Amino acid sequence: MLLTGAEILLKCLLEQKVDTIFGFPGGTVLNIYDELYKYSDKINHILVAHEQGAAHAADGYARSTGKVGVCLATSGPGATNLVTGIATAYMDSIPIVAITGNVALPLLGKDSFQEVDITGVTMPITKHNYIVKKIEDLAKVVREAFYIARSGRPGPVLIDIPKDITAAKTDYVEEEPITTEYTVNIDSIKDAAKLINSSKCPMIFSGGGVISSEASEELIKLAEKINAPVATSTMGIGAFPSSHRLYTGMIGMHGTKASNLTALKSDLLIAIGVRFSDRVISKAEHFQEKTKILHIDIDYAEIGKNVKVHSFVIGDVKTVLKELIPLIDEKKNEAWEDEVEKLKSSNTRTNGEFNNYIIKPNYFFEKLHEVTKGEAIICTDVGQHQMWTAQFYHFEKPRTLISSLGLGAMGYGVGASVGVQIANPDKRVVTITGDGSFGMNCTELATIVSNNLPIVIIVMDNNSLGMVRQWQSLFYEGRASHTILNRKTDFVKLAEAFGAKGLRINDRSEVETVLKQAIDLKEPVVIDCMIEGEEKVFPMVAPGNPINKIITEDDI
Repeated sequence: MLLTGAEILLKCLLEQKVDTIFGFPGGTVLNIYDELYKYSDKINHILVAHEQGAAHAADGYARSTGKVGVCLATSGPGATNLVTGIATAYMDSIPIVAITGNVALPLLGKDSFQEVDITGVTMPITKHNYIVKKIEDLAKVVREAFYIARSGRPGPVLIDIPKDITAAKTDYVEEEPITTEYTVNIDSIKDAAKLINSSKCPMIFSGGGVISSEASEELIKLAEKINAPVATSTMGIGAFPSSHRLYTGMIGMHGTKASNLTALKSDLLIAIGVRFSDRVISKAEHFQEKTKILHIDIDYAEIGKNVKVHSFVIGDVKTVLKELIPLIDEKKNEAWEDEVEKLKSSNTRTNGEFNNYIIKPNYFFEKLHEVTKGEAIICTDVGQHQMWTAQFYHFEKPRTLISSLGLGAMGYGVGASVGVQIANPDKRVVTITGDGSFGMNCTELATIVSNNLPIVIIVMDNNSLGMVRQWQSLFYEGRASHTILNRKTDFVKLAEAFGAKGLRINDRSEVETVLKQAIDLKEPVVIDCMIEGEEKVFPMVAPGNPINKIITEDDI
């Protein structure tokens, strides 16, 4: 069958079961968009307000479903506007395929209008990238791109297609997508089982790899069989139910006392699908001073990268745990369980003494959890509100916290929520943002309203870049250098200007009423929630300190 490059691209996307693309048109992708017009009954194209929103939407789509997200942009500035979103996906191991147009082959390398070497730009932040210079290679490249994006440790792949390639013709033959089957080294699993069986005080540290491999059920079985406390990285939140008796909470810089202290007291830390980032381990040599570490991960490059490990297993987490659990003895250590329970009792942050006007983060998120019945998918931007969400919303299921964590990209949340809501039309999607983050990509409100997406956006409005200001308060003698915003933006009027409903919460007494109103409306809503500028995220470990050197609200 003789088809143009644009036709072949869309045929290959259909092979990969792609049903949605997030994009923004431009000159070099006009042939592709012309075909999209003809394929509108098969592929849903969501027109975003900015290409960065397209990348974040593809990312949110992928995180909430486990499928590969797809975004499309033109050459030059269109392509470079995708970069932050691609880097976000790379840092958090999220499978997306970014498709960009480029100038025609004869114009490459001549500083042509809107020409950028996007494969060179994105080489450090993709699993792989391509520039297609032969029409005969296009179908093979697209198929490979999707396989690479979803196999092994997932991640973003970029395909750059010059405009003349989208117009050229060649034969197309349909193919089935390549499937991935995982095997593991049984000897390394036996070694891991021996290590676990010989431990007296084990602890499980679970990360995003558990969610990526759909291994939550196996994680729960392992924890219950050995009665091990379970802590998660922020990427791993939802992989283990927060209501489970063995859950100790998030670990690391803003982790719970129970998780941080238990990790150092355990004789074996079973790390599953984690990368031991600096926000978790802080001072590496202290983190592993007394505790043996068993690391289970699909990426060999992560083994020993940030901490020394006693033993490891390389493989898909779900596959590894299925093989490992039958080899493990049931374990019960009442003294260890009692010690962990005592540490867990120190996790609770009370509302403290305050009047009815002050909105405390724990109170707010408890009310949000009540109103949504804990069933919403929560997207966040980056900052204090992100950590409060992780600490206080009580996530029970995987793929319900959607957040830029490795890169920490402010402006992520609103765009990501578009992808999440499109992928999950029957779910309630709530975006938690700050006044600083929201100001970066609030233009995606246009996308939300145009597509009538019933997303509730909550702006935690403290008139500052809260997390940066917190660091200035704690570590820079309180000098708030350029972190107090003093902007005159009225978020309620802004919402209305975009065509959304605007609401405001001024004090604690209004929280529950306004949240219920927003959820019941089932239309795009922005809530401007006024909070104290001096409110901080606690507990906290100062950078470079051991994770048991915990700063609490009482200390301040």
